[in-house]
Amino acid sequence: AYVTRVDGFDCGIMISASHNPYYDNGIKLIVGEGRDASLETTEKLEKLIAETETVEFCDFDKAVAEGRIVYLPNPFNKFIDDILGLLDVEALRERGLRVLFDTMHGSGTYPLQVIFHTARCTIDTINLNKDAYFGGQMPAPTEETLAALKNLVIKGGYDLGIAMDGDGDRLGIIDSNGRYINANEILCMLYHYLVKYKGWKGGVVRNLATTHMLDRIAESFGEKCYEVPVGFKYISSKIDEVDAVLGGESSGGLTVRGHIHGKDSIYAASLFAEMVSVTGKSPSQIMDEFEAEYGRFVMVESNLEFAPEEKADVENVIMVEKKLPDFGIEIERVNYEDGCKVYFADGSFVICRFSGTEPLLRIFAESSTKEAAASYISAFGSFLGL
Repeated sequence: AYVTRVDGFDCGIMISASHNPYYDNGIKLIVGEGRDASLETTEKLEKLIAETETVEFCDFDKAVAEGRIVYLPNPFNKFIDDILGLLDVEALRERGLRVLFDTMHGSGTYPLQVIFHTARCTIDTINLNKDAYFGGQMPAPTEETLAALKNLVIKGGYDLGIAMDGDGDRLGIIDSNGRYINANEILCMLYHYLVKYKGWKGGVVRNLATTHMLDRIAESFGEKCYEVPVGFKYISSKIDEVDAVLGGESSGGLTVRGHIHGKDSIYAASLFAEMVSVTGKSPSQIMDEFEAEYGRFVMVESNLEFAPEEKADVENVIMVEKKLPDFGIEIERVNYEDGCKVYFADGSFVICRFSGTEPLLRIFAESSTKEAAASYISAFGSFLGL
């Protein structure tokens, strides 16, 4: 990570593949309070880059000697102390969880270990070594990539398995019975915990492609769930605007009021462990209770590939002509704010939108059954010929 100045203030520049393959490194621009840079800031930076005709290079060691590159002493101290100050450390110490942490060779390794050791949790690790190739697999905490963690959690009798992506902003959980707890479920559990058990007041923020179970939970507390476009800057901005308890997305990132305004799985994982300690319930037990109270919400995702020359035609059908397939179910309304999201009368939905980084049409669908959700995706794919 590096520090520069854009629009007169310090910005952190991170070079990271995040949850993508090692060869897909990209640039992240982080501004004050841990926020993703605004659209205005990134557009200005892109304009400056486009106008730059020559790039000057300098020797790294010389730049360090001249003070142009500075290593920050103990950069994690304040971050770790802030999180410990927000946690119920005594509850964690009393429970004494046994946790297996799949670091996925990522940057979240050190701070989470310090926090869990301070809270007297037993934390063992796998994939601890530094590896720019992430062990040859995707550094994303998905159900597929956490198969080994799942087996080890069951075999070792751990209370939780925890995993984070390469840059520590996406979280995956394995329950003691080997059940994979996805990002939607993590969001629901943490929001419910903060409101019911810690007495926080406020709504919750999610993007267009995140579970509607959050809406049901918020409604049960007399609160509101706010929907925003995809992009974490929209989530953090809405949290500020409405003083929401937390906000997040189905891809795995979330942030909690009173902490940094960007995605942080260190705090999320720590808070999740606190939740398990305080409630005395496993994540599976909590989700079973949610299903009984709020109904069943099953999300299915699919990425449809297309040739670059096909994008304009697909976009014209969906966004300009606004044509839709026959889903075989009553449509309540359609939202074109960010892609095309179809809300059905029974509370289910399907959304398709173009990836910002790959030639893919991403489709998310949620319903009370996996089969129904998959049928919505299939209908869109067949309709578009993809």
